[in-house]
This record gives sequence, structure tokens and C-alpha cells, in this order.
Amino acid sequence: MRVTVEADGGSRGNPGPAGYGAVVRDETGALLAERFAALGVTTNNVAEYSGLIAGLKAARELGADEVDVRMDSKLVIEQMAGRWQIKHPGLRPLAEEAKALALGFALVRYAWIPREQNKDADRLANKAMDGDSPPAEKRSWSPPSTSAPLRMVVIRHGETPYTAEKRYSGRGDIPLAATGHDQAAKAAARAHQLAPNLAAVISSPLKRCLETASALGDLPLIIEDDLIECDFGEWEGLTYAEVRDRYATEQDKWLASTSVPPPGGESFQQVAMRVRRVVRSLQDRFAGQEIAVVSHVTPIKLLLRDALAASDSFLFRLYLDPCGLSLVDSWPDGGVAVRSVNETAHLS
Repeated sequence: MRVTVEADGGSRGNPGPAGYGAVVRDETGALLAERFAALGVTTNNVAEYSGLIAGLKAARELGADEVDVRMDSKLVIEQMAGRWQIKHPGLRPLAEEAKALALGFALVRYAWIPREQNKDADRLANKAMDGDSPPAEKRSWSPPSTSAPLRMVVIRHGETPYTAEKRYSGRGDIPLAATGHDQAAKAAARAHQLAPNLAAVISSPLKRCLETASALGDLPLIIEDDLIECDFGEWEGLTYAEVRDRYATEQDKWLASTSVPPPGGESFQQVAMRVRRVVRSLQDRFAGQEIAVVSHVTPIKLLLRDALAASDSFLFRLYLDPCGLSLVDSWPDGGVAVRSVNETAHLS
């Protein structure tokens, strides 16, 4: 289901008595939900982010898959779209909360609209500031979880012939090179140091991952199709230079948006949807335990992006070495701790 969230917030004094408002509509424009609440004394920007968060929560409660966010706050829209930095420290926790909520949908789009097109959310925000709603819950910190986390040792597979030649390697079932087998053995030793009580190994179905997973020893092996690499379509097996020479326009569009797939392939947003399914399933099945996850560059980058509540630009700035290890802890209450990213000291 696709919905539109219109959100707003304001304060009388900046800072001053503040409130937010949000409405959720279906594709026909019919009203599905309204949210509004007073916030006490705070700033316009805090109130605007609070309206966005309330709208996203309402969309989640309605079971939406795709969300179009419309706000007249240029700052919130540009920051959530990843085009502006979040410089004010007081807004960062709110932005992180909004990003975490957005990751629960298949797709979220952000668009600025003039104030006159955001009248319903503005009306609700003013209603809240007029004292017509109970104060919203305010909490500047979250108490630490007392339960044990799910610990995931996330491993990129070892080197293949395509890795050394810097070729796009997606669904092609390429086995490990000799160097890759050596890397897998070293990665396995490090994984057992980080998680001495591994309950299982979760692996992509492709040979290069299964061979890497086998180095971890006699552990239950679960093959997870959703951990397979991105489908690079017509680019499969080509080098970056070859793709640049033959598909320059298509590659530029692909690099500019995670919603654009390679010709005949799969977009990063599509990969993200299946990676999130895997993570949710693992959190339910292995809560409080330790597991190893063996996969490919794209799924691992997306897993780490979500865990860090990072923007899409993170995907193109993170490098993952063959048999590099990352360590992610997650708790049932939603808490996440990324303890390391792309460890490689064990390979030297």
C-alpha cells in the first residue's frame, strides 16, 4: 500500500510552546489517519521532525509499503533526503529516529511543498499549540537493554577470479580462487574469536559464499536466498571500465539513485528489501545468540547502512575487502550497536 504523509510543526517563540501535526492519505487522497500533540517549549525544527516521526509511525501502523513524505520544511526534507548535513546536535537523534522508521518501508520519497499545500498538517500543529491535545511523550535518552543481543559476524566471501580482475560479479556462480580459500580460513579463525558460541552460519546460495562458510567448521548451515548478490544484469562479468565505455548514461543514473537498476538487473532498493527481510527473520529466530552471516558486497553494505541509519551515499563510500569482517549487535527493543566494519587485520 502506498500512502502520503503530510507533516508540519511549529513553535510560538522559537523556542516557545510547540506542537506538531501529521496526516496520512491513500493514493486517492482519502484521509486515513491524523496525529497531533503538544511538545512543551522547543524549536520549530524539533517540532517539524516530531511531525515527520508521528506521520511515519502512523503509516507503519496502517501497513504501508511505500510513503511519499510532503512537508513545507525545506530543512527537514533536504536533510532526510541526504542532501544537507545535520549540523545541529539537537536534531540528530530525531533524524536518526525518522531514518530508522523509514527503513521499515520498501520506499520513502521526500518532497518539499509550499505551505499553502500543507494546510491540514499546519492546522493540526496549531491545534496542538492551542492546547487541544495531551502533551507528547518526551524522552531524550533510552535506557540500555538488559537482554542479550543477537551478535552477527558478517563476512564478505573470499577472493574469486572476478574479484582480482575488478569485474561486476552478481548472480554468476564463481567459485573461490586459491587466495580466497586462504582468506576464508583466516576469517573463520577471527569469527570464532569474536563469537566463540556460534549457533549457525547463514549463507548466500552462491559457491563463493558457501565455500567461505565451510571454513567455519561443523556448524548448522542455513542457505538464505535473500542474501544473494545484486543482479547486475547486462553488466555481469564486465569490468568497471567496460561498463563505463558501453553504458555511461545508464551507469550515471545507477550511481545517482538506489532506485535505478542496471539494464536487466536489480536496484539497490530491491536488494535492501530482501536484506531487511533476512535481518528481521534472524532477529526473531536467533535472539540473544551468535551467528555468522556470509554474503556479498551489496547485501552487506545495505545491512550496515541500515544498522548505522546512514544515507545512501554511505553505499558508495564504504569499501569491503574479500573476507573482511563486520560485527553487529542488535536487541529485541530495536537497539543496534555496530562494533566494527570491514576488519582485515586477520588477513595479514
